[in-house]
Formats: sequence, C-alpha cells, structure tokens
Amino acid sequence: MSKKTFKIAVMGGDGTGPEVVNEGVKVLKAVGKSLNLSFDWIPYDLGGERYKRTGEILPDSVLAELRKVDAIYLGAIGHPEVKPGILEKGLLLQLRFQLDQYINLRPVKLYPNVETPLKDKGPKDIDFVVVRENTEGLYAGAGGVLKKGTPDEIAVQESINTRKGVERCLRYAFNYTRRRNKNKKLTLVGKTNVLTYAFDLWERAFHEIGQKDFADIQRDYAHVDATCMWMVKNPDWFDVLVTDNMFGDIITDLGAMVQGGMGIAAGGNINPEGVSMFEPIGGSAPKYTGKNVINPLAAICAGGMMLDVLGETDAANRVEAAVVKLLSSGKMKSQAAGKMGMSTTEIGDWLAANV
Repeated sequence: MSKKTFKIAVMGGDGTGPEVVNEGVKVLKAVGKSLNLSFDWIPYDLGGERYKRTGEILPDSVLAELRKVDAIYLGAIGHPEVKPGILEKGLLLQLRFQLDQYINLRPVKLYPNVETPLKDKGPKDIDFVVVRENTEGLYAGAGGVLKKGTPDEIAVQESINTRKGVERCLRYAFNYTRRRNKNKKLTLVGKTNVLTYAFDLWERAFHEIGQKDFADIQRDYAHVDATCMWMVKNPDWFDVLVTDNMFGDIITDLGAMVQGGMGIAAGGNINPEGVSMFEPIGGSAPKYTGKNVINPLAAICAGGMMLDVLGETDAANRVEAAVVKLLSSGKMKSQAAGKMGMSTTEIGDWLAANV
C-alpha cells in the first residue's frame, strides 16, 4: 500500500509557540509511521519577529502558497514588542477570512486527572463541543468612527449575518452532531430577546434546516448568558452548541477553563472544502520561552484534530488515546507551566512512544 502524504504548513509563531508545535510534529510523525502516513512539513516564520524585522505580516506570496497546502499547524501569535491587534488582525483574522475558515471548532472535554474549577464535576460531566461561526458577525470589521477624540465621538460596530454564512455554519453543526453520535442534541446559543434581527435569522434558519434535513437531531435553544451559567452548573446538559462569532469567542474561553485550562484546550479554524488551521487556544506565553516548561498538550491535541479533519480518524483517535493514557498515569502533576512534573520535550517523547 502506498504511503499517504499530507502537505502541512507549520507556523511556530511567537514565544513558546515553536516549542509546543515541535512536540506536536514529533507525535504526528510517530503516529504516521505506525499507520503508513507521512507529512511534508513546510515551515513559515510568520509572527512578531518577522514583522519587527521586515514589516511584513502576511505577504500575498505566502498566502498564495498556503492556499495549496492540506492544513496549517499554528503554535501561537502574540509578541510583547508588537502592539496588540496588529498580528491578531493582520495574520489570524486574515487567514480565517482569506481561506474562508468559516467554522471555529472547540471541543470542551475534561480528561482524567485534569483539575477543573467546577466542584464535583468529572470527565463524564464535561464533554461537549462548540461550533462557532468564524468569518462574520462583529468580527467582519463593518462600522466606523465619527468625530474621534471629541466629546461627540460616535463608534459603530456592526454585526454582519448573511443567510449563506449562517446556514453553512448550522449545517456543519448539524452534521457534526450526527457524526459525533453522543446525545444527538444541538443547542443554538443566541440572544433572541434583544438581538432580534440577527438571531431571528439564526433561529429561523436553525429550525428550517433542522426540520427539513436533520429530523434525527434534537434542537435546543439557550440565551448566551444562561449558557454561561449552565456551562458552570450543569455542563453535562450540552452535546454540541452552535453560535455566532462573538458569543462563540466568549463561551469557548469559559469552556477552556471548565476543561482544565488553556494548557489542554485545542481548536480548529475549518474550511470543510478548503484549507483549515489548527492551534492550541492559549497564547504565546513569552515569559516561558526557551525554558522547556510549557504544556504542549493543547498543541498535540490540535494536531489530533487536524488528523481527524483530514480524514485520518484512526490516527486522531490514537493521539487522543495516548493523551488520556498519559494523564491517567499520573506522570503529569499539573497542567500549569513549570509545575507539570515533566518537561515540554519529555511529554512529547512519551506520547510519541505511546501512539
């Protein structure tokens, strides 16, 4: 049988990003070796250092190259010497928009021996997924400022919601709920009592699509503020949640804390018909750079997500099983940087040997 090869763009990015991605690459190479998969790793130096050196954030020539890869594997973006917003808008948002990565996928799963701040909750209680629309809403950048810097200043930020954008996000969420095959319940998260224009569109499309094409999926609705409350009190109520860009951004950070912190939280920016990008949710953590103490599990889990989206479900399951095995073993003492009881590279080595 011929070996299947995937072309993967690797962006270590800033701070500890290159360290965690290196461990992810190590684990993916190992699982690939056992399953006859290979990877063509293509490094890109996009991030704060390149911006400082050249003024470039995302050159057109690089974007053209990224359109031709199978996936993008990202470490972290955020440089202490670059003003906040420059790299995030110029690189992360541009990649999402230019590559039409219209789904942000965020599993919220508590693994064994990972501490959650929720009292009396365990892995059986915390296992849900958030599907966030990723290219519209308040993040579309529509709006403007009038009379800036004066007492009469006006600032307007518009939430853009198209039927096409809403429907393709909802269809992805319904299909994901069906494939996940857990409780087969999809919860629309919104604010229909106040945001009556945007979420009227979301709610109508939700029920129209559900009734017509997904009768096997139970439909549920929750206001975003209530969702935050129930994610803390009764996280076991949720299976898959779907929501707009802004609300999704908020509840996924809450989800990361519920599942034990940024060190274990992975996410994907997905174009189901194109090039997707996978990353740990945490930041670049520059104060830990080069110390070999940062937690690579989120990046490694993001690599597992990448395998799943590329259609390599067996390989993805092996990565997750190895992570669960490591955490169940008690070898890792904490998810916090510098307190794990293992170094960054030791964690990668252990997982590579156990996939």
